[in-house]
Amino acid sequence: MLLIVYWLLTMISGIDFDYDMDIDIDADVDVDADLATDGANMEFQDVSNAELNKEDVVGKRIRPLKWWQIMLIYFNFVGLPFMFTFTCFVFIWWFTTAITTALTYTYDNFLGFAIMIAGFFTSLFVNKIFTTPFKGFFKNLNKDGDKAIDYIGRQGILLSTISGDKMGNAEISANGDSHSIYVKSLDGHQLNYHDKILIIKQSADKNYFLVQFYND
Repeated sequence: MLLIVYWLLTMISGIDFDYDMDIDIDADVDVDADLATDGANMEFQDVSNAELNKEDVVGKRIRPLKWWQIMLIYFNFVGLPFMFTFTCFVFIWWFTTAITTALTYTYDNFLGFAIMIAGFFTSLFVNKIFTTPFKGFFKNLNKDGDKAIDYIGRQGILLSTISGDKMGNAEISANGDSHSIYVKSLDGHQLNYHDKILIIKQSADKNYFLVQFYND
């Protein structure tokens, strides 16, 4: 079984993307024309991180899709993170083969091998059904992560008393959420608990912010 999985990984990592797909992908996957020269040089990491949208593949094509491109789209290898779909498929294939051969006592003969091959195709359809509900989840997932918040110039409330080199916490409201940050008095003067403050600048080491008293 491990040999079959290794063969699949080798096969997929060596797919010859000869650019017949004519995919125009935005920021998710940077497909260069250089891939057409040698598909074998394509790193498996690039394939695993690929998340292609069906509209990008089908809606912008110039030439007809190849059979394997259609297969990738139909079985949800397109539109979802590749390694997520592939991992689910391998697990379903392994689980189906293990259960079937164990129940039929064919795990150590040629019939068991035939069951494994048949399970490959069956698992593709099961995997399609299993992964389809995840499309909505990954579509709404923020792939770029949370954007950094600019605290400079924002108002806040002190959650502790600070003075001199003593640091404390302050509560800042940004983008509808409350954030707790480390703060220190700008001029060293004492600022008391629940005082209103104004964030002036960030420390050189980016670990805290310098603040001063703010009066409406």
